[in-house]
Amino acid sequence: MKERRACIIGNWKMHGSAQMIRTFFAEFFAALASHPAALSGIEWVICPPFVYLPHILENLHQLNNLTHTVSGSLGAQNTYSEATGAFTGEVAPEMLRDIGCQWVIVGHSERRTLFYEDNTRIARKFLAAYDAGLFPVLCVGETRAERETGKTWEVIQRQLEAVFAIAPIESLTTAVIAYEPVWAIGTGLTATPEQAEAVHLAIRDWIAKRDPCLAATARLLYGGSVKADNAAGLFAMPNIDGALVGGASIIAQEFFDIVKSAKARI
Repeated sequence: MKERRACIIGNWKMHGSAQMIRTFFAEFFAALASHPAALSGIEWVICPPFVYLPHILENLHQLNNLTHTVSGSLGAQNTYSEATGAFTGEVAPEMLRDIGCQWVIVGHSERRTLFYEDNTRIARKFLAAYDAGLFPVLCVGETRAERETGKTWEVIQRQLEAVFAIAPIESLTTAVIAYEPVWAIGTGLTATPEQAEAVHLAIRDWIAKRDPCLAATARLLYGGSVKADNAAGLFAMPNIDGALVGGASIIAQEFFDIVKSAKARI
């Protein structure tokens, strides 16, 4: 069976500035200098706001060229489902690839709730990103009310089926699925490792019904108030292959420590 490489993705949301990026990477370089092998073998990604993508890429190139053991990549927080056209304010997947992005987040709960993106729109974005050669990060998850009424899996299954009704299941050779319970995003609440593992196992079983071999290699991440002090417990679960990190990812030492925690999966 192919080993599932740990993956940590930092979603900076609408945070950042040129000065903040300089400070972040100065601190990140310092942490790496103190622990030069800490991140080897782990895939990690930073997804800043669109305007700072080139700034992050420049720093990642410098970091990767210096170490050759650090696998830092660039991702975007959103994309559109068309390659070109009169869509003011949108950014196409091909444009993201053109400036050096490898990853893109689709279906984040903030896009679903604040910008009214439904399952159909998210599915189209996922397919467009995959067709353009990007690695989509598909976010799925339930609200607190849905969990309390026992609808967690019903909601997640509906989200998955919308995407893979139009996208090939083979896309999960490069795409990842991030389970983010909506009630745990930005609230300080975190699903217990056992709660998260149960959903990850259900997702893996769902994939297995479509492609048993792929189910063994598909990477499933957890997101929702992930911090350095809870990451190791989550990564100890057999079906959690990494994390989609929100607020903690803009703090250099905290993000470094989360990535370092994934070493336990190697």
